[in-house]
Amino acid sequence: MDYLLLPIFSFFIGIIVGLTGIGGASLITPMLIFVFQVPPSIAISSDVVAATLMKVVGGVKHWQQKTLDLEVVKWLAMGSVSGSLLGVGVLHQLRSGGGHNIDSLLLRLLGIMILIVTLTALIQMLLMTFFPKLNLPELPKLNVKTNKGRFLTLLIGAILGFCVGMTSVSSGSMFALVLISFFRLDARKLVGTDITQAAILLIFTSLGHLTLGTVNWSLVLPIWLGSVPGVLIGAKLCQITPQRPLRFIIYSILMMVSWKLVAQA
Repeated sequence: MDYLLLPIFSFFIGIIVGLTGIGGASLITPMLIFVFQVPPSIAISSDVVAATLMKVVGGVKHWQQKTLDLEVVKWLAMGSVSGSLLGVGVLHQLRSGGGHNIDSLLLRLLGIMILIVTLTALIQMLLMTFFPKLNLPELPKLNVKTNKGRFLTLLIGAILGFCVGMTSVSSGSMFALVLISFFRLDARKLVGTDITQAAILLIFTSLGHLTLGTVNWSLVLPIWLGSVPGVLIGAKLCQITPQRPLRFIIYSILMMVSWKLVAQA
């Protein structure tokens, strides 16, 4: 494997993440599997650890700016961390059981998760583009000051956290959709709440994956080296780049990637 190419590829993926907000796991994990021939279990664990640094840096920045909803972060993170650790626990059981082809299973799960995330985002974008006046029925707004709101927030967080623990995908994309749909956060607090929640989630998920013994630091460090400056540059370019055409191209690529992951499994 050519480790010199990894930071270069990660740099361009970082730019895409900064430009579009599309989760890095949907791009970096397939890149490790298809381009660098990394086994899925190692690719997922290494990507989880690599993504943590970017999320933590972003989360601290938004916390300093007070551009987040701390109550939503707290209750969503409590659920997502629990679900994520459960997902990692399932991976532990699969690895220790020895009766399953874990790489084949993870390929299929990864493909399904990327497909779900991409389809959801693509449908939302197409509806907003071609039917801007379409009034769809709204989902109930969750209030974390009520017991019902807290319970549902914990439940949603746990389900998505489990998916992140198993596949590394959706720590940002699906949670952002939840924040828009169920909490109606304004744009100023949406990104900060999403990133901060994801940072907390990924810290614990990373610790779980470190216990699996499938984190390869020779992958993590080059990803950090390339993706962090890429994200910063992408965030700057975001102000002048047309978003919808770019997102449509990226979503189309992700659809093909997800099908290939499922088919290869």
